Amino acid sequence: MKIAIIGSRTYTNKSKMKNFMFRLKMEHTDVEVVSGGAKDGADKYAKKFALEFKIPYSEFPPQHEPHNMHCVMEAYNYGKPYGVGYYHKRNKDMIKYCEKINKKYVILD
Repeated sequence: MKIAIIGSRTYTNKSKMKNFMFRLKMEHTDVEVVSGGAKDGADKYAKKFALEFKIPYSEFPPQHEPHNMHCVMEAYNYGKPYGVGYYHKRNKDMIKYCEKINKKYVILD
């Protein structure tokens, strides 16, 4: 089962994310965490605690970011010029999309 953890760059509730990830590992043995790989906020904590709890982890960062060992796509897809329109487009309607394809989502605030 893949769990996407995405969110605000200003998310700071480290203990809530840690507890969520711990419960996730205890309750689901076949889980993989997927995230955008941002250096701050929800993505940062998703990566930190997935690796800390030895949960398989994959990244789908925006194409203007450098490639790293957790990136799912090939290296040639990264390091491109920043385009603000693409960044906001990929995050804009995530909850609506989850509902459309009948996928569960959890909001940690």
